[in-house]
Amino acid sequence: MRDILPVLGRWYAARAPFGLATVVRVSRSAPRDPGAAMAVGPDDEVAGSVSGGCVEGAVFELAREAVADGEARLETFGYSDEDAFAVGLTCGGEITLLVRPVTPGLDPAFGAVAESVAAGEPVTVATVTEGPAPRGAVLAVWPDRVAGGLGTTGLDAAVTADARGELALGATGLRHYGPRGQRREDAVEVFLQSFAPPPRMLVFGAIDYAAAVARIGVFLGYRVTVCDARPVFATPRRFPDGVEVVVDWPHRHLRETGTDERTVICVLTHDPKFDVPLLTEALRRPAAYIGAMGSRRTHTDRLERLVEAGLTERQLSRLRSPVGLDLGARTPEEVAVSVAAEIVALRWGGSGAPLTVTEGAVHPAPPVV
Repeated sequence: MRDILPVLGRWYAARAPFGLATVVRVSRSAPRDPGAAMAVGPDDEVAGSVSGGCVEGAVFELAREAVADGEARLETFGYSDEDAFAVGLTCGGEITLLVRPVTPGLDPAFGAVAESVAAGEPVTVATVTEGPAPRGAVLAVWPDRVAGGLGTTGLDAAVTADARGELALGATGLRHYGPRGQRREDAVEVFLQSFAPPPRMLVFGAIDYAAAVARIGVFLGYRVTVCDARPVFATPRRFPDGVEVVVDWPHRHLRETGTDERTVICVLTHDPKFDVPLLTEALRRPAAYIGAMGSRRTHTDRLERLVEAGLTERQLSRLRSPVGLDLGARTPEEVAVSVAAEIVALRWGGSGAPLTVTEGAVHPAPPVV
């Protein structure tokens, strides 16, 4: 939907009602991903696409109907062997669309969402698709505020917590809750659409541990890059699909790469000639997590070298070394789990302690304001 938001924002500012169809679920070889959108506005103007032409005619009518009666609806389109000429996807896939009317009265936060997306500010939009909560109800979630509501305070609180998690990862997808936000129930289905690019994970050192860390990074929703100066190790076949592999000196690659407060940097090179210049660069720039692998002896030697390189005590305090939580990990995959656990704990302020020895809510939810 990001690509058509300027048009939608213009309609919304003019207080012109429009019907918005959003892909919320796909299966098999569907042509568009969740979040793709098409809208029908004033004078039957159309913006966007949900299938590349297969079902747009039917969606056009659904959007007009939604504006006419003010009701949201859920519609699934797929290929039917029994009626190949019916409205459907000739590619053999299936898409489910939420079609809802948008007006300032029905969605008072839409304008603010459009402005945030245009300004590059992260925001997640949560919309009820099915269940006892009102279909089409919207909750917009920013890192520091929320707007709108889904029907109950408990549902709003649970969705806000999850929406901020999706926002941190730039992810989009369906979530299920009880009517009051219970996490072990699935009566209410909510579509979370995050308007933020996925965060970056930069892994330095193309070793077996790097392959495992890269794999779990992809699983967690990061855009992963592995960098090593040694071309014999930095080969794409050693790493999961979707992982960028770069042959370059680590500190030089990092210097040429943008990072922000969500970026994760994992240094697995085990070699001072790589580690020290790389960490000198890393600890002077924004990042959510900077971890370095090595023994405690290696860590002590590394700290001495970094002090000699001019790093301050405050900068050094950002370094997580030896990397990971104490899980007793041995294999590359186990070590990757310990690193991922530390990244998640640091992001959300978790203690890393077993839940059996802690008190309070297992999934603390921020207050809805």
